[in-house]
Amino acid sequence: MTDIPNRVWNHKWKIDPIVRSLIDTDFYKLLMCQSVFRNNRDTQVTFSLINRSKSVPLANLIDEGELREQLDHIRSLSLSRGESTWLRGNTFYGKRQMFRPDFVEWFENVRLPAYHLERVGDQYELTFEGSWPEVMLWEIPALAVLMELRGRAVLNEMGRFELQILYARAMTKLWEKVEKLRKVPELRIADFGTRRRHSFLWQDWCVQAMGEGLGSSFVGTSNCLIAKNRDLEAIGTNAHELPMVYAALAQDDAALARAPYDVLADWHEEHEGNLRIILPDTYGTEGFLKNAPDYLAGWTGIRIDSGDPATGAEVAIRWWQDRGEDPTKKLVIFSDGLDETKILELYNQFAGRVRVSFGWGTLLTNDFRGLAPDDGLAPFSLVCKAIKANGRPTVKLSDNPNKAMGPASEIARYKRVFGVGDQKAMDVVV
Repeated sequence: MTDIPNRVWNHKWKIDPIVRSLIDTDFYKLLMCQSVFRNNRDTQVTFSLINRSKSVPLANLIDEGELREQLDHIRSLSLSRGESTWLRGNTFYGKRQMFRPDFVEWFENVRLPAYHLERVGDQYELTFEGSWPEVMLWEIPALAVLMELRGRAVLNEMGRFELQILYARAMTKLWEKVEKLRKVPELRIADFGTRRRHSFLWQDWCVQAMGEGLGSSFVGTSNCLIAKNRDLEAIGTNAHELPMVYAALAQDDAALARAPYDVLADWHEEHEGNLRIILPDTYGTEGFLKNAPDYLAGWTGIRIDSGDPATGAEVAIRWWQDRGEDPTKKLVIFSDGLDETKILELYNQFAGRVRVSFGWGTLLTNDFRGLAPDDGLAPFSLVCKAIKANGRPTVKLSDNPNKAMGPASEIARYKRVFGVGDQKAMDVVV
């Protein structure tokens, strides 16, 4: 078992770069990257860091030189032979050779493109520009670097024994959550916590604790490197990035209205089974389902990632029923702002009505709330999103208007095209 407090105390060791592999990323990112590589590899995109928690002054906490050092290290990474073999030969979601030889060959030779970093007030402006398959690979490692450097800034003020106590308390806190969850042996839960984790070492510890504490109820991790190292299932499907870019590329309102379905048509050609999961909330769940082509009702399930999760599940159940599908055979994956209390509440509400699963993110791998002075290690909402595609702005509406992003005029246009009415604003915790 890794002695995390001692490694933190000596975190300058070269053995502990924040991101240590190109597959220290989420599985869905690689699945999407292959789809983009096949269908839109020449699209030019811009990704940007967005700190939704303005009360966290990243530029005051994180040294710019140290940030550049970590980002430059990521640009030096390439696939190892073992990582390439894992991608080429492993079975994912019951399918061998999920990743095509031409994609893996490209991935073996890729180096992440240059970044632009500038301090603006007490925040950092961090952007990445270039071809879509290359630039999209920056999202997860960039977030992991910012989150961990912010944590290190707080940890640097602690002594050796204080660090021992901090991590002992954090371990106890997580184990108490595990003890509550394992009272329901039918639970199915995966780690989705890479992007806003406390650190790689801590995420790895959390995954091991979940595996021991929950047994078969713990179904895997979204982190490819940890999945490889710990012989776990790599879990993930697709994310908002795909419809956001497809929509930005649409030439008129009619093409814009079709864009979210064009994404899934491409996905349908590439994947089957449990990878056919709909993420409906990019431009409003109800409107998406109302206008969805019939074949999508036959997909395996839906992931609910914004708005009130119970409301989203009820909408999905009614949609399946209206389309003649049996909801009890459909999978609903809850993945937004989960903690153990919400997980148990949603399980008790929907078990037996649908197949229930959970993707547990930030409050699994970064729940240090109340454990550091001035709550300095509490998680915060940091994202890295595509903001332009071929020079056109991207938009995300979400089922929670507090997660909307894009120019105001384009947000208004998208709401009109997708028929988004009044929405209930909810706090964005993580």
